[in-house]
Amino acid sequence: MKEKPASSLFPDSESNSTAKATPHYHGHRDRLRQKFSETRGAGLADYELLELLLTGFIPRKDVKPLAKRLIDAFGGLSAVFAANEKTLYTVDGVGPALAVYLKTVHELHLRVAKEQVARSEVLSSWSKVQEYVRVRLQHDVTESFRVLFLDRKNCLISDEELGRGTVDHAPVYPREIAKRVIDLSASSIILVHNHPSGDPTPSQADISMTRDVMDSLEPFDVRVHDHLVVGKQGVFSMKASGLI
Repeated sequence: MKEKPASSLFPDSESNSTAKATPHYHGHRDRLRQKFSETRGAGLADYELLELLLTGFIPRKDVKPLAKRLIDAFGGLSAVFAANEKTLYTVDGVGPALAVYLKTVHELHLRVAKEQVARSEVLSSWSKVQEYVRVRLQHDVTESFRVLFLDRKNCLISDEELGRGTVDHAPVYPREIAKRVIDLSASSIILVHNHPSGDPTPSQADISMTRDVMDSLEPFDVRVHDHLVVGKQGVFSMKASGLI
């Protein structure tokens, strides 16, 4: 019997075995990590940053297509992390575990933003306040009305949602705001709500409601510093625009 060559007996040679053991995307991940380190992230596209994050959760699969699908589906990084879990499931490759992972990243971002606001006098760190409310509400699909309660030093006591409604309306009750002001011994407040349509320009109803809240708090000598309206296009300040 003629002896077969070793290559015929073992078709998966050492080089082939190594190739199978080391998928093509491993080298790509190493290059991404190196590029991130060299540029502190500035040299990576949005999908590459998301891809790099996903490699920590999905270590044995090429995640570039998934990163691109997520950004294409939601239109940007901030919208990916702000999306609710059920909406994330609509993207091929996203299951419950990955959805929670992405929402955890969003919650971490939100808590960091809130921590920066809470550590300092609010009126002296206005950009941080705007960043915080933007992260919290920019991509919310229903209208939410929140109040930031401040102490005598204008430091944050509490951030509370006092109304949630539909895509274009959230119920607001001045008496409920006044009650929470008393409960928390707040000295001033900042009103915040979002426009799911994306345009943060306040309506006449928004302006009238703000004045109603200001009137209801006048007997308590509590000041409304501002009413911020949040949309995908930015954050609108009624105070800065001279509307209140």
